[in-house]
Amino acid sequence: MIKTPYIIALYVRLSVEDCKVDSFSVENQKIALHQYVDTVESFEGAEVQEFTDNGFSGTNFERPAVQRLLDLVQKGAVNCIIVKDFSRFGRNSVEVEYYLERVFPLYNVRFISINDGYDSAQLRGDTGGLSVAFKYLIAELYSRDLSQKYKSAKYMKFKRGEYQSKICPYGYRKSIDGRMEPDEETAAGVKLIFELAQSGLGAKQIVRAMHERGIATPAEYKAAHGFNGHDISRCHGIWQESTVARILMDERYTGTYIIGKREVTEVGGHKVKLKDESQWVKIPDHHPAIISKELYDRVQALRPKVSGMKKNVNTYPLRGKVFCGCCGHTMARTSSKNHAYICRHSSVDEAAPCNGLRIFESELEHIVYDMVLLRLQTLAASENCASTSAPEELDQKIAACQERKRKLYEQFVVQEINWEDYKVQKAKLDGELDRHRQTLANVSTRIAGRRDAEDQASLLQRLQAENHLTVELVDELIDRVEIYSDGRVEPIWR
Repeated sequence: MIKTPYIIALYVRLSVEDCKVDSFSVENQKIALHQYVDTVESFEGAEVQEFTDNGFSGTNFERPAVQRLLDLVQKGAVNCIIVKDFSRFGRNSVEVEYYLERVFPLYNVRFISINDGYDSAQLRGDTGGLSVAFKYLIAELYSRDLSQKYKSAKYMKFKRGEYQSKICPYGYRKSIDGRMEPDEETAAGVKLIFELAQSGLGAKQIVRAMHERGIATPAEYKAAHGFNGHDISRCHGIWQESTVARILMDERYTGTYIIGKREVTEVGGHKVKLKDESQWVKIPDHHPAIISKELYDRVQALRPKVSGMKKNVNTYPLRGKVFCGCCGHTMARTSSKNHAYICRHSSVDEAAPCNGLRIFESELEHIVYDMVLLRLQTLAASENCASTSAPEELDQKIAACQERKRKLYEQFVVQEINWEDYKVQKAKLDGELDRHRQTLANVSTRIAGRRDAEDQASLLQRLQAENHLTVELVDELIDRVEIYSDGRVEPIWR
């Protein structure tokens, strides 16, 4: 019989594709694993735990249950792992081999794959040889083949117009049969945006027009209709220029459905990349149009052409760190000779507290420099004034106190002192021991603070040597700087 605690982890995985095969179901896998444990006599009395990843691909190990299991392995809290077959644990041959040959032997964890007849305890240091390696490879190739078949089937659905996203673009909603249809409440807003663009207005002017008409932003509209996945705390009824630009670029409003714009970079991965437009699937007359193709083309002809990303991006100390303290949006830096930060978000709302909020860059950098200088000087002064006792001396006091407690207990055992005297003296020693331990904790904290102070002193020297803010110093010290309409400047320190 195994001495407790001996922990057996039963790992079960079911991907989306596996749902179509009954033998792969979560329940069937669990039944098979528990039946196996019951048949092994040496497992009698062991503690059995279950770990299940339902709906996750085996091509990588970014799965919640397997991550919890591997954490327990590193903590030495698992003695044996059992799976139905290698593919349940993973379909990536390199990663599976790494765990079986390096990680599990290091932590003395036994690994059993029932259908593959693999038991690391019976291999005596061997890894299973070519037969196991081929099984890894077959599982990985199967996954790649399955992925390609799934992509091909999905692509054919694209071309037939049978597949569409669960999320409709602003201006549309799902009909009873699941198809896209114009939403009467928001389609009018889409038409208005295109008509204003056709008349020659830019995104900024369109934002002002939408605000003046009181048209809710897409996020506010969704929140009002029960979609709580959007943070509308910073909307304030004001549209974003980027939102208007995206709508004007979206060809789906002409009735043409576009799909397959992005692809996953690797099997089982989550990173995607934008494909060339020639590879997109476009289906004309897929759903009712909100605007005509002629209107869409006229707007595209009027919109400014973007030449692409700038190769040389200007860097300045507070780049991307200046925020409006009233509405929470990033403040834009003007391109004029005397650069300034302005709150563009509220420029269309004259009643907003941050309407017209503006601060010159030179003035802001001077204010922030003085704040950083004062903060570092204050921290350095406070640490220099603090005195620190030697931790070695406190360790000796704690050890001496523990020794006195031990001798006191021995006196009580041999009946040199009675129970009442023992309790009184022990209480005194416990109080003394607690005081020494608390003092040691405080000293350790103060020593760590002094190490931080040394780093801060180094930063102070760098700041004084530069005599102005630099990108490097700001990145090390400041998370963001908030500007308020009453003139306050509040840095958020890292």
